[in-house]
Amino acid sequence: MPIRRRTLLAGAAALSMPAIRRSYAASTIKIGVLSDMSGPYAEASGPGDFLAAQMAAEDFMKLHPEIKVEVVQGDMLLKPDVGAAIARSWYDQEGVDAIFDIPQSAVAIAVGQVAKEKDKVVIFTSAGIPDLTGKFCTPNQIQWTYDLWGNANGITRGLVEAGGDSWFFISPDYISGHTMVKDTGTIVTQLGGKVAGEAFYPFPGTTDFSAYIVQAQASKAKVLCLANAGDDTANCIKQAHEFGLPQSGIKIAALVYQDYISRSVGLELAQGIVGAMPFYWDMNEDSRAFAARFTPRYHNAKPNYYHAGSYSAVTHYLKAVATMGVDKAKASGSAAVAQMKALPVADPLYGTGFVRADGKFIHANRVWTTKSPAESKGEWDQYKLLATIPQDKAFQPMEALGCAFVKT
Repeated sequence: MPIRRRTLLAGAAALSMPAIRRSYAASTIKIGVLSDMSGPYAEASGPGDFLAAQMAAEDFMKLHPEIKVEVVQGDMLLKPDVGAAIARSWYDQEGVDAIFDIPQSAVAIAVGQVAKEKDKVVIFTSAGIPDLTGKFCTPNQIQWTYDLWGNANGITRGLVEAGGDSWFFISPDYISGHTMVKDTGTIVTQLGGKVAGEAFYPFPGTTDFSAYIVQAQASKAKVLCLANAGDDTANCIKQAHEFGLPQSGIKIAALVYQDYISRSVGLELAQGIVGAMPFYWDMNEDSRAFAARFTPRYHNAKPNYYHAGSYSAVTHYLKAVATMGVDKAKASGSAAVAQMKALPVADPLYGTGFVRADGKFIHANRVWTTKSPAESKGEWDQYKLLATIPQDKAFQPMEALGCAFVKT
């Protein structure tokens, strides 16, 4: 029986479709933003980090139209088992090559192990424990935006030198909280100060901090250190004012501070609070240009340093992909991370820097104080710069962290 031309063409099309799909998939990098999309850290990270990652992908594809970048999002609900399950599904079944964000350190540790097992990439842009480049380090991960030791170091030195030599800590009862209290307390003691007390609260779910505020007040500490983040920090600030702590001269330090926090409580309550942020939307022309693009797409809110970190980290990862080639980047996450370490970092948001052998992105940090209502010139004019910490002093040395796969 002769083969009809239509049958032949149909058969050829059927045979060619898988090849076309394989070709498309091979030239596509898929990025997952794994975050808190609806809980207490959502405003600080979540949807804003997803948008920033999308913007980085869009900008990259304009320069490299031959490489397609797809960005997906997931809500890990601040639970390590949920985060690890999503990561495993993304890596195994959905073709995700690299995961970003993860604003909870226990989840970050869990996902880091999955990435190592699958030889994929994970880049932490909002998880802060320094041990992500210490005892939990792997060749498949990078800690990009900040770490808690760096924030504690920047904030503590200035306050102790200014007379704040006794500290009381309020912290969530999880690994990041305990790390913040330990590291900050160590620095306070090394500088000649003392830890007057500490209180750990259940997380998530705590909204009434009055009992902990009363403990801080009774301790006679000169500094109330909020070793928490997001909505918890905002609630602590409000309740500290209700009990009159700032009015009595007690200084408030926030180890994970964001401009959305100071805006949510208002400058009347937030004025004078000290925090460390490597990026602030109004710090220079480049940061203002990014904010002008980001703000209309994010319920008219300015970007914070997590959002900027997401853009910066995705941009550098994609530069590494373009340098080594999509096939090689998809084949080995550890090779992609090694390429990121080999390339110097120079972007408009985090400035110049480099990714250290242990996976720490080394860059400058900045310490800010919150303006008073009289000092502010507008709704988003929140901070004034106290100090810039150069990159060689912003983070612990590599040998202090002890990453197992790095020889120091």
